[in-house]
Amino acid sequence: MQQNPVSGKKTNSFSGIHIDPIQFRVAGMNDDKCKLTAYNRRDFYKISLITKGCSTLLYANRDIEISKPALVFTNPLIPYSWDAREEDMVYDGHFCVFSEDFLHTGARMESLQDSTLFKADGNPVYLLEEEQLNYLKSIFVRMQTEMDGDYVYKYELIRNYVNVIIHEAVKMQPAVAYFNPTNAASRITNLFLTVLEKQFPVDSPQDPLKLKKAGDYAERLSVHVNHLNAAIQEVTGKSTTTIINEAIIAEAKSLLLHTDWSVAEIAFSLGFEYASYFNNFFKKHTGYTPMKVRNNSLPV
Repeated sequence: MQQNPVSGKKTNSFSGIHIDPIQFRVAGMNDDKCKLTAYNRRDFYKISLITKGCSTLLYANRDIEISKPALVFTNPLIPYSWDAREEDMVYDGHFCVFSEDFLHTGARMESLQDSTLFKADGNPVYLLEEEQLNYLKSIFVRMQTEMDGDYVYKYELIRNYVNVIIHEAVKMQPAVAYFNPTNAASRITNLFLTVLEKQFPVDSPQDPLKLKKAGDYAERLSVHVNHLNAAIQEVTGKSTTTIINEAIIAEAKSLLLHTDWSVAEIAFSLGFEYASYFNNFFKKHTGYTPMKVRNNSLPV
């Protein structure tokens, strides 16, 4: 299935009614302008309205058949991809991407990551009847019209439209045609590694790692931590904690060599409350101190 990339970085913040447009985008799947290259998939949620085409959504540890019009919710921290049923099939629809802050600005305090629509074990796909499809299509068209207009409160209006879509989904029964992949251990390991990779690079000392331990990743993937550990050990021969620590050490070395952040800032960005904890962790896993790397005293 033809997909629209959502990658890149978030730019300016926003306040009051003057919302930075980078916080929200809407487009048709076959529009030229739907190539949204200015987004960071770690930050942006996506709602897709599939109006035509049959495919399989590979989401977290499940495969979900989509054989009719559907509303699909995807989380930036949950790995997903699409498998087209037929290579020459025509696909069509609409989608929008937005940051969690975009909805929080409107006083929506529930975290989207806790919503059943966006959780790994939640219900991301809602199959639509014709009346529901026509109604949701009209909302996406209205959002596109507002985005092209100059109404001073248009982002408040668009935010309301997004909330209407979310509430419409909550009222529906989710699609239940889920089936588990044959190689569960490999699938879980790939999901873990994909989520781990999305934690890096660290962009700012003010935006520290959110997932630091095996239990954090297990919760994100909605599997028991023992199940996660067993799968990763089976596939990689390493423990979950070892792989996480290796990634943190690699990022720490990169930050020490290629930024002017203080060791304390690097420590905080990597999830350490105190620089002393980071120093001890780094020395335990490398045999030398962070400052020796920063001063190029040792090869890395």
